[in-house]
Amino acid sequence: MRPKNHFPQTQLPLMSSFIFSSESVTEGHPDKVCDTISDAVLDACLAQDTNSRVACETMVKDNAVVLGGEITTSAEFDMSMVVKNALIDINYDSKYAEGTDYTYDCKFDAQNFFFMDLLGQQSPDIAQGVDAAAADNKETAEQGAGDQGIMFGYACNETPQLMPAAIAYSHQLGQGITKLRKDRTHTWLRPDSKTQVSVEYVDNKPTRITAVVVSTMHAEGITTPEIREILKKDLIEKVLPQDLLTEDTAYHINPTGLFIIGGPEGDCGLTGRKIIVDTYGGMGRHGGGAFSGKDPSKVDRSAAYMCRWVAKNIVAAGLATRCELQTAYAIGFPDPVSLRVDTFGTNTVDEAKIEAAVKEVFSFKAGDIVSQLNLLRPIFSKSTNYGHFGREEDTDALTWEKTDKVDALKNAIS
Repeated sequence: MRPKNHFPQTQLPLMSSFIFSSESVTEGHPDKVCDTISDAVLDACLAQDTNSRVACETMVKDNAVVLGGEITTSAEFDMSMVVKNALIDINYDSKYAEGTDYTYDCKFDAQNFFFMDLLGQQSPDIAQGVDAAAADNKETAEQGAGDQGIMFGYACNETPQLMPAAIAYSHQLGQGITKLRKDRTHTWLRPDSKTQVSVEYVDNKPTRITAVVVSTMHAEGITTPEIREILKKDLIEKVLPQDLLTEDTAYHINPTGLFIIGGPEGDCGLTGRKIIVDTYGGMGRHGGGAFSGKDPSKVDRSAAYMCRWVAKNIVAAGLATRCELQTAYAIGFPDPVSLRVDTFGTNTVDEAKIEAAVKEVFSFKAGDIVSQLNLLRPIFSKSTNYGHFGREEDTDALTWEKTDKVDALKNAIS
């Protein structure tokens, strides 16, 4: 009698499968409103003073905006106007409704909000560690990392953007529903929306979408059945790959049945609470540090961008189909204290050779990251919404999405 779990050589074992889900949120979500404002403040500083040190945190609730954190800059501008313009761009703006067939019905309004500015200056102790200058008891005169911490970068060949499928599709839905709102295809849409996509993998390859969730704030006067029919037809079926949608795909559109009160009126928002949305949807690891509102001396942001750039080039070079980098820093010290490349067994050449090539082609010094990626520019508002990674529409700004080191990596290995 053949053992129960024995497979003859002509018969393959059952394929392994699992379902993985990732979510995204639009720019009108309370937390993303805060990220948008924080990055708008950062860009306003860098536009006038590229040496600005910025750590801007935002809180929104009801019709109030509160800024906190530390900024050292020579830039001069009206902080409240930066906030106002950010809200106008999101369309939390009663003037936007003028000339349309709907009445503005959000308590949160760019034309009339309570504003509190609690920003202070960066600690001189931190500045001493970051500045490219010698100081008493500082270990080096080079530019140091703005903080200690661990950072990750990830890439895979599941999508053209070399991003995991579930988060890529969730972001595309978020961008799609925002376009339907901003081009006024559907004037009942409001800025606060969330999306989620569940993907079934077979042998680690995405094969079908099992569930789609879309929740969107809306005006009164439209019924939930109407919303469900419209968004399935005008959003989901137009945005998601048709070959991954099946008759078994479950659609959950505004599943609570009502979403009129939203945005900061419905929930308090804070900068940095959507770090998994910002990165890889949970498929790749995250070091824990948020991005928005931080200038590139903060390795929480810049080193995470660096790791994404390197991982993406490794996959684009065909050296692996899946790659994750981890690095770590000590505050005030220029070099990383560790660097690790993990290809999860998908590498086409020896992993040690890949890591050696990475160290030859790229510099992970804190100051070199900034120069290699050309980060001392007012570019960060372009990265705030719909993922900091996988955005290939403007790689002149989002330089970490370039695959410009493929040949260099291949040459270093050969």
